[in-house]
Amino acid sequence: MQKIVECVPNFSEGRNREIIEAIAQAVREVPEATLLNVDPGESTNRTVFTFVGTPDSIVEAAFQAAKKGYELIDMTRHSGAHPRMGAVDVVPFVPVANVTMEECVECSRRFARRVGEELGVPVYLYEEAQNREYRKALRDIRSGEYEGIREKIGKKEWTPDFGPAEFVPRSGATVTGARFFLIAYNVNLLGTKNQAHRIALNLRDQGRGPEEPGRLKALKGIGWYLEQYDLAQVSMNLDNYQVTPLHTVYEEVKKDAAELNVAVVGSEIVGLVPLEAILMAADYYIEKENLLITDERAKVRLVVERMGLSSVSPFVPEERIIEYMIRDDRERLVERTVEDFVSAVAARTAAPGGGSVAALVGALGTGLGAMVGWLTYGRRKFEHLDAPLRQVIPALEEARKALTAAVDADTEAFNDYVAAAGMPKKTEEEKKAREAAMQEGLKQATLVPFRTMEIADRAWKPMLEVARLGQYSSRSDVEVGAKALETALYGAWRNVVINLPEVKDKRFREEVAEKAEAMYRQGQEHLKEIQNLLEQRTGDA
Repeated sequence: MQKIVECVPNFSEGRNREIIEAIAQAVREVPEATLLNVDPGESTNRTVFTFVGTPDSIVEAAFQAAKKGYELIDMTRHSGAHPRMGAVDVVPFVPVANVTMEECVECSRRFARRVGEELGVPVYLYEEAQNREYRKALRDIRSGEYEGIREKIGKKEWTPDFGPAEFVPRSGATVTGARFFLIAYNVNLLGTKNQAHRIALNLRDQGRGPEEPGRLKALKGIGWYLEQYDLAQVSMNLDNYQVTPLHTVYEEVKKDAAELNVAVVGSEIVGLVPLEAILMAADYYIEKENLLITDERAKVRLVVERMGLSSVSPFVPEERIIEYMIRDDRERLVERTVEDFVSAVAARTAAPGGGSVAALVGALGTGLGAMVGWLTYGRRKFEHLDAPLRQVIPALEEARKALTAAVDADTEAFNDYVAAAGMPKKTEEEKKAREAAMQEGLKQATLVPFRTMEIADRAWKPMLEVARLGQYSSRSDVEVGAKALETALYGAWRNVVINLPEVKDKRFREEVAEKAEAMYRQGQEHLKEIQNLLEQRTGDA
């Protein structure tokens, strides 16, 4: 799997479109780096660029963008609402896929070294890349801003990590490091800068100081006024949205604003946002308002509406949610037509094979169960069944999505094993490395259909409820769905069984074999239970 790192550099220029475009073009010209978003702000005079790539390409793209920024931005003439200390103000590297925080730390150090040595700009490390506690936080490094660097940089405790220990008027200084995914988030107020800042002080982790901390952890914030929009904003950085979720911040700002008799008029996300953060907010509003929404796109739309994310500029999910933005050039099996998929199964190749087919059959089975649930839910004659169906339908939808994803996962696991088998084996070291890779590949090729079984196993209870509650006229659909689910279990089980003998880890073999057979036998019993129940039904409940 390809390693993907995100870089989100902030440049101290948000008004000159030619400069912004020149920096963007510098990123575009780096092979294997993909520019995802450019978000300029006139009042802040700052632009946030977002791009992704492999570790090597991301460092090169960050360096080329920074080089262009130092060339075109003159900090002696800069002014803006946002705190800043350099033309290229902060350059964070963020793990996105198949990459560790340590690898991102190394990316930041490579970038810092090149900027310091080749371009002669002072560079400070922060967050995970910085070992000294007193200079881990960006706010501490940037304290005094650009105007204070001249005096600060000469102090021993503030010697840059890379580059010259001297003030460079045109470029200022740059901060770089590695961190968790940060969300830059602003809540709009029809109020004053002072009111916005007062709310920020109430909420941010730092609060008003050690004696009066704020209510929300892993949150930074200030208040400002944007002339271009004629409104104030509580401007915040969510350092860890899993600690303090996006919706929590919005609701807390609303609460404080109400106490000040100030109107909240939506909010905005600056740059990109992880899909997980949006779905967490969706789950909050779905529970709060007792809604039944299972479709991902509908959940995203709910959050956009409830949090007013399009109040300043349109929030287009395809352009703002990072998972929707990252291009995946692989051709996924589930994106093929039915005819193409069947032809691929029938071709003279070992994959896609029984594991992928089993997962697809299971997805179709749970899909039929969900369909019958939806056909029953919300109809006046079945209104008394709405409450239990609100539990059943999401469970079946979740299983359907997971089984659909397993279609490609099974083929990928097989291909990884084949790749391991193709490793060189001339020397003893090569033989050992090949054997280790093959054993790991076998385990994964076993675990993927085993997980397919686990997903299918969890689907039996909601499938049984659909058989009991679903409209009587759709009982044949439930029967087909249940049989498909049992077939998926059988297919996945046989794929587990065929791989296990080659796995040398005895404990792994025995545990997986026992659990897999138990799930299949239970599945047979569940199928009979559903068939008997449907035979006994004489009409709608």
